[in-house]
Amino acid sequence: MTGLYGNAAILAGMVVCYSAVSLPVARSWLSGPILFTAAGLALGPLGLGALDLQITGADLRTLAELALAMVLFSDAAHADLSVVRRSVGLPERLLLIGLPLTIVAGFLVGVALFPGLDLLEVALLAGMLAPTDAALGAPVVSNAGVPAATREALNLESGLNDGICVPVILVLLDIASGVELHHGTVTHALLVVAEEIGIGLAAGVVLAGLGAVVLRLARRRGGIDHHWLHVPVVALAALCFCAAQALGGSGFIACFAGGLLFGFLRERDAEDMLGGAASTGEVLAMLTWLTFGGPVLGRLLPEMGWRQVAYAVLSLSVVRIAPVLLSLAGTGLGMGQKLFIGWFGPRGLASIVFAVIVVDAGLPGARTVAVTAACTVLMSVVAHGMTANPLVMRLRAA
Repeated sequence: MTGLYGNAAILAGMVVCYSAVSLPVARSWLSGPILFTAAGLALGPLGLGALDLQITGADLRTLAELALAMVLFSDAAHADLSVVRRSVGLPERLLLIGLPLTIVAGFLVGVALFPGLDLLEVALLAGMLAPTDAALGAPVVSNAGVPAATREALNLESGLNDGICVPVILVLLDIASGVELHHGTVTHALLVVAEEIGIGLAAGVVLAGLGAVVLRLARRRGGIDHHWLHVPVVALAALCFCAAQALGGSGFIACFAGGLLFGFLRERDAEDMLGGAASTGEVLAMLTWLTFGGPVLGRLLPEMGWRQVAYAVLSLSVVRIAPVLLSLAGTGLGMGQKLFIGWFGPRGLASIVFAVIVVDAGLPGARTVAVTAACTVLMSVVAHGMTANPLVMRLRAA
């Protein structure tokens, strides 16, 4: 099968097949992202060549962004804020101490491994690989075997760190691209941060708040047909993301902030309304991994050398774990839990989005940055997917 309908048939068939085995896969050492990435490699240009996706960087970015928007909104709506308030400031420590230290550590490793890259390009690489992925981390944050405080800390960290990194990436890109900064570098950076985070927060809170009120009234009056029960939250998540992006803010921040408010305001018996956003996000994420394994790795995998592999290994280990240990010092958590939090910092959809943005900017070292990011994401998909269940069981037994 070739052409548009042939590709669509393969994609649909993959989703059907995975649905039939999703439960045993979730309980095994495999994961959906591993299987879909492997299927992309097997069916794509490096394999059988049956899947011929003529996808552009913009297409991949849109797919990954929409998947992440749904996942962020759904995860935030399920967050237990009472646990967060009792968690000794774990999310704040991970975001305000761990995240900046991770970027700095990634920058230092990049300078050592990539002497041919401009310092700003190395900083972009460190910034794009610092945020953790909510979609890849789902098997951990949704597992009741993980202590509640640890689950919610990882959930809030992955929900907010990609939105926080957006202005960092944009400011670095502006400087690297030679954009004229009328207000000076520091002022420009502060304005970008204020716009991205401020507009994102405002859009998410206002739209999700209004949506929650409207849907609550509609449910109480019996106005929502059961066929449409899962649709409004999917649309609301998309509305938060797209409106924030259109207004110049961070759609990721809007989705997570909006999801938190929607989860707080929704009626306790409205759990079934959230299923649509979670399912839509997972399907879009799996299609992103299939695309990543097919045309993306088909182009970039042959260019991966020892420097990219070394950076990926260090990024997923020392660069992530050391800052986490420092940020969690004095919290009273045992070393096992600290190492668990440090290890489960998967890189995924947000890093793919940032890599596309950097490539589109046309920087001289963009190809090296993209190949390194792809290598890190690929290694994360395999390593974090295979270790999720075994390490959760070990943590539960400790």
